Amino acid sequence: MHSSFMPPRQVKIGDAAAFVGTTPRAIRHYHEIGLLPEPERGGDDRRRYGYEDMIRLLWIRKMADAGIALDDIRDAFTTAGADSGDGVAGILERLEDTLAEQEAELRRQRTAVQRMRTEGSRMGLLSDFVTERLKSLPEGSLRQADLDTLLVTERIFGPLGAAVQATRFVVLATHPALREESDRIDAAEEALDDSVAVDDPRVAQVAVERHAFENALHAVIEESGADEADDALFDAWDALHPATANDGSGRREAGSMSAFEAIGKMPYDFSPARLRCMELAAELSAQDSPSAQNTP
Repeated sequence: MHSSFMPPRQVKIGDAAAFVGTTPRAIRHYHEIGLLPEPERGGDDRRRYGYEDMIRLLWIRKMADAGIALDDIRDAFTTAGADSGDGVAGILERLEDTLAEQEAELRRQRTAVQRMRTEGSRMGLLSDFVTERLKSLPEGSLRQADLDTLLVTERIFGPLGAAVQATRFVVLATHPALREESDRIDAAEEALDDSVAVDDPRVAQVAVERHAFENALHAVIEESGADEADDALFDAWDALHPATANDGSGRREAGSMSAFEAIGKMPYDFSPARLRCMELAAELSAQDSPSAQNTP
């Protein structure tokens, strides 16, 4: 026997959505944005969808699944017609370019995540140029505060500036006596809180101690040859960035700010006494400079 079943000439929105694999709400949205023409309504005032409507819905679903935005699908149908592939081809070409850019960004993000896992979550946030300078250190010898400082420095002065500053932490990590003295000076500076007046004798005393420590640290850096490693950093940076080696534009991270700008944007909870201590220490260092010593 032949089946007496006859397919419907039109279907309601629920049946159309079920066949296409979407929802009635989505189809109503297609109507609202002009992607799908409003169909005729039956005697019960409900929308009825015919064969051509279903074909359009299937194409919309396929294109949306491919990642094409609904507005682009509408433009493709409007400018080239539903039966033409010209408009769709142009949309697909643009989509392919967009996906290629997204793929490159995903690769960059994946590489960054892999570096964080390999180097440690905090050190992995720094650029390769900086972490390469720190790889010789024993695991755990760097402190959290050291990495935080390098992160800020890289933001302001770029990877090269942070890599040069890393020399300081390399020396402190490998010279326990210096690290102990550094901790003592840091604690003395932190003690210069808001309860200490700027003309308190402790302010000048701590400044003298900071100046002496920085001289001692610099001497160890020179004796260990770490300053020569810094010179090699500049050569390596120039080799990696030949186009910017002479103008210095490549020495800061893209989108970074100048040191002057950073002063007003990076908060530090320093008391007036501590700021005065820093000024005095800087003045003592300036007095040690060759130009100051040669001044009659």
